[in-house]
Amino acid sequence: MSKPLLDTLTGLSPSRRPVWLMRQAGRYLPEYREVRQSAGGFLNLCYTPELACEVTLQPLRRFDLDAAILFADILLIPQAMGCDLDFRENEGPVLRKIGSVSDVGQLASDIDELNKTLSPVYDAVSAIRSSLDSDKTLIGFCGAPWTVATYMIEGGTSVERAASRLAAFADEAWLNELIDKLVVSSIEYLSCQVEAGAEVLQIFDTWSGDLSGDLLQRYCFAPIAAIRSELKKRYPHVPVIGFARGVGVSQTDFIAASEVDGVSIEWPVNTKWARDNLIEHCIVQGNLDPLSLIGGGDGMLNATRLILQDLPMDRHIFNLGHGIRKETPPEHVGELVSFIREFDGAAKA
Repeated sequence: MSKPLLDTLTGLSPSRRPVWLMRQAGRYLPEYREVRQSAGGFLNLCYTPELACEVTLQPLRRFDLDAAILFADILLIPQAMGCDLDFRENEGPVLRKIGSVSDVGQLASDIDELNKTLSPVYDAVSAIRSSLDSDKTLIGFCGAPWTVATYMIEGGTSVERAASRLAAFADEAWLNELIDKLVVSSIEYLSCQVEAGAEVLQIFDTWSGDLSGDLLQRYCFAPIAAIRSELKKRYPHVPVIGFARGVGVSQTDFIAASEVDGVSIEWPVNTKWARDNLIEHCIVQGNLDPLSLIGGGDGMLNATRLILQDLPMDRHIFNLGHGIRKETPPEHVGELVSFIREFDGAAKA
């Protein structure tokens, strides 16, 4: 049986426009909240394969989606490297700060130890793959080195990520070493996900918009390009989607530098511009504003219609411009997916 998402990314004619949503498994679903409460902690949820599998599959039971994305967190890699990590209520992730050559030197770089810590994630991937319907695609992922590094440098969530940006401006040797370590660890992490059953990979660079010019190329585009290049050598059949959030028209530079198979665009990116400048080079994924999904109704459907009209079905993966918010009514997600199916069905008729 064909897989619309995988077919689109590999140049085949999809049976329909693929749809999945970033953070489609999460706090907006009551069944997720039940599992999350029983898990006794967010990291317990990530590291318990049967629970991670369950929450990954929950949105596919509710909605007619074309892909499951592994339930995990981008900060599992730094934790596996020895950077203390905790998730605190109403605060988010808290990490031991990294800010010197000595700090970076203390991070574990042994691949076997890394994989030993992350083995429950790989077990979850295998469980998810074996549970998926034959027309659904399994997406594995990691955070991009720059974004992961900012959390390590800031010690958690930060509004401006000032310490990270200052380190980049200063060309700190320890930052360069940290990025290199994260590239190597990310390649191994994603490779093991593929070995466990992931069919598509996405790299999330949430904070790439913090940088510009040469720094953007050096700390965002080049590390993702290095990851993608090595993965293509190992697994030439596995497509890679890149999400360089906040870079605007530099998406063209990102595609050229990274050679990703798909590019995920945030909601401020004009879809007509994306059609004219991006789809010739790779598949475009996106880009409904997550707030419109909260509002629902005609506002959501009109915004969706414009995206569907601008981007051709065989070169587009429908998604949001960022993740689903916890305030989102689940019924709005159902209405969105039904509308997309009806729109494309009418266009085909």
